Amino acid sequence: MAQLDSASASEAEGYRFESCLGRFLGGDWGPFKFVQTTEELRVYSRYWVMLAVLVFSVAARSDDWPQWRGPNRDGVWRESGIVEKFASSELTPIWRAPIASGYSGPTVASGRVYVTDRMTEPKQVERVHCFDSKTGKNLWTHTYDCPYRDVGYEAGPRASVTIHDGRAYALGTMGHFFCFDAKDGKVIWQKDLKAQYKIDMPTWGIASAPLIEGDLVIVQVGGKDACLVAFDRVSGGEKWQALSDRASYSAPLIVEQSGRRVLVCYTGDNVVGLDPKTGVVHWKFPFPPKKMVIGISDPVLVGNQLFLTNFFDGSLMLRLPGDRLEVAKVWERAGPDEQHTDGLHSIISTPYTDGQFIYGVDSYGELRCLNANTGDRVWQSLEAVPKARWATIHFVKNGDKVWMFNESGELIISKLSAKGFTEISRAKLLEPTTDQLGQRGGVCWSHPAFADRHVFARNDKELVCASLAAN
Repeated sequence: MAQLDSASASEAEGYRFESCLGRFLGGDWGPFKFVQTTEELRVYSRYWVMLAVLVFSVAARSDDWPQWRGPNRDGVWRESGIVEKFASSELTPIWRAPIASGYSGPTVASGRVYVTDRMTEPKQVERVHCFDSKTGKNLWTHTYDCPYRDVGYEAGPRASVTIHDGRAYALGTMGHFFCFDAKDGKVIWQKDLKAQYKIDMPTWGIASAPLIEGDLVIVQVGGKDACLVAFDRVSGGEKWQALSDRASYSAPLIVEQSGRRVLVCYTGDNVVGLDPKTGVVHWKFPFPPKKMVIGISDPVLVGNQLFLTNFFDGSLMLRLPGDRLEVAKVWERAGPDEQHTDGLHSIISTPYTDGQFIYGVDSYGELRCLNANTGDRVWQSLEAVPKARWATIHFVKNGDKVWMFNESGELIISKLSAKGFTEISRAKLLEPTTDQLGQRGGVCWSHPAFADRHVFARNDKELVCASLAAN
């Protein structure tokens, strides 16, 4: 009988809630305008709180980080509910997972974290790992033989794993290309691109993260008459190959130009725009290296312009006309050598732009602001990372703030403007390790991932996860 009474009460409460909610959604609104009894007020209030929590949960959304530089490949982190300031000078990871050395940054999708590494004992292998994003538990690992030949900086794979539609695409240093079932690690298809396309191996190996475009997965590998190759992302069948350029280390991206989607890639010799469906070249602008192929940072879209930078050759700004598939130079700036630079001579990190100004780290760690229209330097700061050759900062925008992960393993919450660099808060996340670079006590050169209000970062020994959620 008590159970029956309880059930009846529950049904009655549900009826009262539906009645209240129906009148509320039907437009009879005002602060409790339609509440008729004390009991109805109690029921309405309880469910109003539940509705508010639901609305807040939707507003404070959580996102994945399924590919290189984030969901849109643009270095923008769009989650809300993030800390405004660190509680202490160190972030305490909620979990740590042991891994070996490598340059590839982690990616995060559907509650899983993906990262690659390399081991040399008892033999040379590369590995692709998948971890549970909540606990750090290893869910699967795929290991394959991979002797390094004619590759400098042998710490491990460079390219981040790209996750799309339940598949994980991993590109190794020597050109091993895999498509996995993202859940269980089963190999769907695989290719030896070095053998298949007779790759002229870049000095530091294959580094460009795979790009998904429609039904295609596109990679930059520097093969014979196949600098760029597109495959059917499901079957692995080749769809097109293009260009005789050498490969760089920069990742391709998609831009909109003249009402069309254009594949932009900074190769070892040119900046090119292609039809992503066919590989047909729309335009090409020469940007040959003075000393060696060293283009690592991605092209940055600044309105209808593209910004390029590298360590030896400085900066180049190109205009993309909106009414035709062409390109034109706006300005180019370069200093006489790596220590006497003009504009911005970045090495590893991709600069950040707010549309009017460009912010990046120069050859020896100088954080700089450039006028996007002219390339003139607005200001410079040596506060964000210790000065050293190839000093690196990764930039990620979140709201009105710019998060930086420097090579010392520190996360910095900042604001960047034409007025200068404003540091809001800084905390240590990871210890530098020496496999990636044996100088200055080691570095953290891998790009972190920001997903589900957490940061995921790695060095040569471990992958860590720390919460960045407010409260």
